[in-house]
Amino acid sequence: MSDSPSSGEPASPQAAGLETFRYDDGLPRMFLMATLVWGVVGMLVGLIVAIQLVAPSLGGLHEWLTFGRLRPLHTNAVIFAFAGNAFFCGAYYSMQRLLKTRMYSDALGKFHFWGWQAIIVSAAVTLPLGFTQGKEYAELEWPIDIAITLVWVVFALNVFGTIARRRERHIYVAIWFYIASIVTVAVLHIFNNLSIPAGALKSYPIYAGVQDAFMQWWYGHNAVAFFLTTPFLGLMYYFLPKAANRPVFSYKLSILHFWSLVFIYIWAGPHHLHYTALPEWASTLGMLFSVMLWMPSWGGMINGLLTLRGAWNKVASDPVLKFFVVGVTFYGMSTFEGPMLSVKTVNALSHYTDWTIAHVHGGALGWVGFITFGMAYWLIPRLFQTRLASPKLAEAHFWMGTIGILFYIVPIYVAGLTQGLMWRAFDATGRLAYPDFVETVNALMPMYWVRVVGGVLYLTGAILCLGNAVVTWARRPERYEEPVYEAPALGPYEPSSAESPWGSKRGDGGAFFDLRRFAALRWHRRWEALPLTFTAWVVVAVVVASLFEIIPTFLIRSNVPTIASVKPYRPLELLGRDIYIAEGCYNCHSQMVRPLIAETERYGEYSKPGEFVYDHPFQWGSRRIGPDLHRVGGKYPHLWHLQHMEEPSKVTKGSIMPPYPHLLRDPIDWSAAQKRVEVMAMLGVPYGDTVRHAEEDARAQAADIARALGEQIHPNDPAKQAAAAERYKDKQITALIAYLQRLGTDIKAEQAQKK
Repeated sequence: MSDSPSSGEPASPQAAGLETFRYDDGLPRMFLMATLVWGVVGMLVGLIVAIQLVAPSLGGLHEWLTFGRLRPLHTNAVIFAFAGNAFFCGAYYSMQRLLKTRMYSDALGKFHFWGWQAIIVSAAVTLPLGFTQGKEYAELEWPIDIAITLVWVVFALNVFGTIARRRERHIYVAIWFYIASIVTVAVLHIFNNLSIPAGALKSYPIYAGVQDAFMQWWYGHNAVAFFLTTPFLGLMYYFLPKAANRPVFSYKLSILHFWSLVFIYIWAGPHHLHYTALPEWASTLGMLFSVMLWMPSWGGMINGLLTLRGAWNKVASDPVLKFFVVGVTFYGMSTFEGPMLSVKTVNALSHYTDWTIAHVHGGALGWVGFITFGMAYWLIPRLFQTRLASPKLAEAHFWMGTIGILFYIVPIYVAGLTQGLMWRAFDATGRLAYPDFVETVNALMPMYWVRVVGGVLYLTGAILCLGNAVVTWARRPERYEEPVYEAPALGPYEPSSAESPWGSKRGDGGAFFDLRRFAALRWHRRWEALPLTFTAWVVVAVVVASLFEIIPTFLIRSNVPTIASVKPYRPLELLGRDIYIAEGCYNCHSQMVRPLIAETERYGEYSKPGEFVYDHPFQWGSRRIGPDLHRVGGKYPHLWHLQHMEEPSKVTKGSIMPPYPHLLRDPIDWSAAQKRVEVMAMLGVPYGDTVRHAEEDARAQAADIARALGEQIHPNDPAKQAAAAERYKDKQITALIAYLQRLGTDIKAEQAQKK
């Protein structure tokens, strides 16, 4: 696994039968610098939203800077900008050396780089402006989704074109993980983002309610699997042995690790939806496969750490290996904790709490972050062809990052446990011990402050890395050397008999299965030599596992029983729902009352599958920084909602929700009502005659709500009532009130009918 495809030395004058070539290190250089720049940006935004939780007034400085709008920007920047560019950087560098060839197309590589950066910039612009699908890790709207698909296809063409022109027959384990990541992310992205546009930057998913929730977490969990796990395992399998100058500990273990992950991971998504309106069989299946993930995941961790056997003295002095060791250790911790959190009894405590946030950041900062920084420090001197500017700063970065992670995740684990226990606590009289949700929020403030300290340390380390890279780049030679290498062209494939699990012939001419040959896993060498076959088996593993869950969820009608009293949202309520999504309210509030005694005592009747059949997209949420809202309809008068959005802390003392004064100022976009109702009708929502006069219906309901607001603001002054009604009849707050007052009321109507 040397850098040179043959001896590691530049080629001599071309020998007979040998081909010469150069590597393209310009593309990895660009992706490396993009990784470090976007890493600092994404982590800075993360620090800002962490500070907003302890100083919520900062979120009220401008509507673009609220927690609900910035948090999706943070997650997208860290996942797709920081981690995505790191994957591309490592893949482009390692594949050329592993396959003994230059990348298939320099032009495709440059298109990939600039196209991906343009996508990141578009996300950085649209998300703070409130253009979002409202689905975690899939917030970007339909034009950007199309651009992602195009750029991903270009990346795939370059990768598979390079594999096709390789000069090395067998494909190394790192490339197996790259292939799995490329094909699986394509499947996930396309099917989760199927939607119908309702404007230039507005769309509605074709799925609704329970089915949309299933598709989202089939995507969401496996986006973590195939964008943040498998690509970085590929990077680990290449860069860790290179940095340690030792071979991978076990080839057989890498085979078992790879195929177990590819097949099992795809089943695990429904464990994110325990105790929700998802059919119980689906979440149980997700739990079982999640628990099974523990063994292959730890197989990968063991393979990585044991690769360093005999090199531990070097680890003590080499910051690159230190980053890799801690990164792989965090991989082991995260892949133990993930299966544990999928167990229903544990999930009942952890779901919607900060425990999940700590778990995710342990994986993102510890595993992905440290593997990326280790790779970066190994690549910087090689790509810039000069010594690293400051090894001491790299060492300081390691310790700052490690301490920063601990200061981040430990208090958030404590915060998560505190939340879960306080939510379910009852006093001696059988009443909720903490009936006001804000009590749990206020209890977390000391832990949130410690988290900010950890974030500052981790971000400072990332800035040191970027600075170290920039100074090293400034010291680069005037002209980069581009050595010429040589290797023979790939000849016809002639599989060895040892690469088959079939044994010798029986007397009747038939072949019998040799268990010893199968267990030796030599047959896998044949798959590695046939990349199309290998890729096809990856696709089969992913698609078959997906269909086993998707088909019953979508085709068995009894999984989502209808409720006669559940009606479509009126046009104004639909506009209000779109405002709710644009403001990112789903980042803090859930809309799913689970069938747990503490939740039904706190929020009311548990949520039913049939209540969500018109929800495009679903809004069940994954975290509660504020209370669940599924039963909030009719709980408070209109005026309460207006005052709460204008200045939350005046209505709820101790609230950390930011103010939304722009909703009381900005007008409703009445022209959008007609188009959005028409699109909903296309999706099967039974609007009837309303589809022909959506705007008129919306204006009429807005006038009614504004009139009621006027009466509540000025109960004894008809003139002021009329003025207030005139003021609010076309404001966004009125549409949002219409939506909030609708939530949960359909099930109340059914109960009233039964009485």
